[in-house]
Amino acid sequence: MRYHARWVLPITQPPIENGTVVESDGVITYVGARADAPSGSDRDLGDAILLPGLVNTHTHLELTVMRGFLENCRFTEWIDKLRQSRTEVLDAEMLLDSARFGIVEGLEAGITTYADTCSSGVVMQAMRELGVRGIMYQEVFGPDPSQSDVAMRELEELVEKLRLEQTELVSLGVSPHAPYTVSDPLYKAAAKFANMRQLPLAMHIAESEPEHDIVANGSGDFADRWRGRGIAVGQRARSPIALLEQHGALERGPLLIHCVRVDDADIEIMARHRCAVAHCPASNAKFGHGIAPLLPLMAAGIRVGMGSDSVASNNRMDILDEARLAVLIHRAATRRHDAFGAHQALELATIGGARALGIDSRVGSLEVGKDADLAAFRIDIPRTTPIGDPYSAAIFALPGRSAELVTVRGRMLVDRGRALVADNPLADRVRKAGHALAAWAARA
Repeated sequence: MRYHARWVLPITQPPIENGTVVESDGVITYVGARADAPSGSDRDLGDAILLPGLVNTHTHLELTVMRGFLENCRFTEWIDKLRQSRTEVLDAEMLLDSARFGIVEGLEAGITTYADTCSSGVVMQAMRELGVRGIMYQEVFGPDPSQSDVAMRELEELVEKLRLEQTELVSLGVSPHAPYTVSDPLYKAAAKFANMRQLPLAMHIAESEPEHDIVANGSGDFADRWRGRGIAVGQRARSPIALLEQHGALERGPLLIHCVRVDDADIEIMARHRCAVAHCPASNAKFGHGIAPLLPLMAAGIRVGMGSDSVASNNRMDILDEARLAVLIHRAATRRHDAFGAHQALELATIGGARALGIDSRVGSLEVGKDADLAAFRIDIPRTTPIGDPYSAAIFALPGRSAELVTVRGRMLVDRGRALVADNPLADRVRKAGHALAAWAARA
């Protein structure tokens, strides 16, 4: 299949005007000028920008049903309300539908790869059903040190079951959730388990002030909650990053999610351990957590990708919009028009995310031999044309639009803005689950 577009953006090579990408058996076999393309069947995308499929380095797909449900809460209250409502209202089928719905939303925004942290374990099934690429990091929780062994037994049982669901496109990892939900013994045990099994590791870290307080000072809202449960709290480490290092959780260069509150010493630790970062500017801003030091992280050679976080916290899944926010936020914070550019932002949304997940040999750029994960966006609907710089158009004009075409390993999953893999009654089922959450909130 020959895909022709006004602009082809390979990411790792200069833009190609009037370009073509050729796919055969799910693999890219040609990227270049339309005039020089080998023969084949044609799909002319017209006045469009053709990109690699976008990579979302941090999601919680099972929480998509919670869009708009957890608004204007302090972070600690948000966590409490999320945990309680999910436990009391959402069963496994609702969570699975929520994950499916989130993937459909992401696909229509051009996202082909998802790095998902999941409590219930349903996301692998949703990824497989809908044909997308991704890693599901099975979460483990347990702030009480005396319950670490129990939490690990449950994790090991889940991993043994879920590893049978892995495919060429969908793989499994492990995620000790965060310092305010994970004890020091559980961090050490989970990291050792992941390292022994060669499973990728992802962790929420250095996200908020109360998280820093419980680690560095043994104080704050999360510390008060631990003491209320009879769990002893004291200073655990200089910083959340230092906490992970002292328990062996950085040994294999894990994916670190958020990293808003990191200093120069933390960045040195992260770089030394070859960690990756999921940068989630919208979620960080919406909670009022702050601005992650993206530019120092990149300057230190740390692999960075863009993440949307959950729809429960962000209300949407649009990686081009996250990239746009990253440009605007970091230019505003530095007061420099050239601090961070559209080309750099689009790299983080594609090859940067693929590098952060360790899959850049397969996806993230349009190169011969890579899998044909593609996303195309029209630039003539309604009023984008003319464009002077296709990178700037992709970052500043395309967010919020549905993709014209999306493929994963050559399989078409979105055509003319609509996901082909969507279950027609899915939206109704998700709406019903949303009503159940609203009824719970009214009673609470």
